[in-house]
Amino acid sequence: MQVAATVVLARLLTPADFGVVTMVTTFSLLVSSFGLNGFTELILQRDEVTHLLASNLFWINLGAGVLLTILFAALGPLMALFYHDPLVTHVAQGMSLTVVAASASVIHVALLNRAMRFTAVSANGVVARVVYVIVSISLAMMGWGYWALVGGNIAQHLSTAAGAWLMCRWTPGLPRRGQGTRTSVRFAIHVYSRFAFGYFSGNTDNLLVGWRFGASALGFYKKAFDLFYTPVCQLVSPMSAVAVTTLSRFKGDRDQYQRYFLSGMSVLALVGMGIGADLTLVGGDLVRFVLGPRWTESGRIFAFFGPGIGVMLLYHTHGWIHLSIGRPDRWFRWAVIEFLCTMGLFLIALPWGPRGIASAWTVSFFVLMLPAFWYAGKPIGFGIAPVLSVIWKLFVASVAAGCSTALLIHFVPVFTKAPGALGALARLISDSLLFWTLYMGAVVTLYRGPEPLRQAARLFRDLLPQRTTMHSTSQPAVAVTSSA
Repeated sequence: MQVAATVVLARLLTPADFGVVTMVTTFSLLVSSFGLNGFTELILQRDEVTHLLASNLFWINLGAGVLLTILFAALGPLMALFYHDPLVTHVAQGMSLTVVAASASVIHVALLNRAMRFTAVSANGVVARVVYVIVSISLAMMGWGYWALVGGNIAQHLSTAAGAWLMCRWTPGLPRRGQGTRTSVRFAIHVYSRFAFGYFSGNTDNLLVGWRFGASALGFYKKAFDLFYTPVCQLVSPMSAVAVTTLSRFKGDRDQYQRYFLSGMSVLALVGMGIGADLTLVGGDLVRFVLGPRWTESGRIFAFFGPGIGVMLLYHTHGWIHLSIGRPDRWFRWAVIEFLCTMGLFLIALPWGPRGIASAWTVSFFVLMLPAFWYAGKPIGFGIAPVLSVIWKLFVASVAAGCSTALLIHFVPVFTKAPGALGALARLISDSLLFWTLYMGAVVTLYRGPEPLRQAARLFRDLLPQRTTMHSTSQPAVAVTSSA
């Protein structure tokens, strides 16, 4: 659905339309994530969640959402002044509605995840994405311009909230004093503070590009970034709820904990390293085929993002350790270091434009990854040696296969000069097939057998919906324990 929406909207809207909305979402996503990042992790990690505690958290989160909605709408003129673009004021006022809409579903979605109803949560997300696609494309075809994206975002959040309430048949009670509320809010604030620093690290690039180079340059950059960041959303984000819930149960058993964590990381490394190297080779053609020729500059920018995709996927899993052992305070401290490092690289790379910022992203993940795992695992004696033992062969395999593919393409240019979208598609398919063949061969060679491929196949087979899983989702949504 995301690809389909991108293909259509890229042809109905201009880079400037995407750019002006991105200027606002750089800030709106931060405030709309209040509670989503904090209360969600709390509910997943806590041993017991009472009806009273869940009710208090719901009203605290909803009240904060209303206040943040009003504040964000009022700050629209200041954002317009910063970007030197008067359109930002109106977009900010429209996007402010996503904040309160998002706050209405946080606790219900978290309870569904705690009950391991991941299929229901995923289905709700897919439906919300379909609503976004239908609304945004319909408005774009009616000539609404950037308002099509604003309307689609509002509709998506409203759909998510409605679906969460339908599937999680829990109704919050009235707020009242209860043991554990204060400590729970403190836990959530630590997580959200960490998220805020990480968010600033992850969105300062949009801020700098929009401020320095304008809406059109930001539109090109944002599309390249979306292609870069999509693997994280599609692979790491759905796994996070599963990983944190599972690892939290084994935090007292170091050997079992390490075994589960490294098993998940090995599969992510196998897939992530391959995706990163492949998209580095074919990213330009992928952008040309999907978005059209006027987005060619996005393909050039993406070439500097590609080498960091695999490392980025692995880097984001260090948060699983912090949350599962109940140390969001350490996660927050690391976020400060991450922010300072990434910001420094952005400022150094800014004179080279959007391509320089893309290069800074890639460098940051290579610099931060190993120190991040060392710091996260220190309280439980989980060092970086096990992490390196899992990923180094896959990294070498992806580099070797990528370089070999690039050389073969250079000396045997079968489809190099083929014009238009069909030529881009032909190169996309042929180059990817060549790379993945060489990559799988390199993995089998380095591991002296196909065991990593078998392990990944077993995991993917286990992830397929089974009849028992589908049956369980039709049962009552979630049980919140009463206070003992």
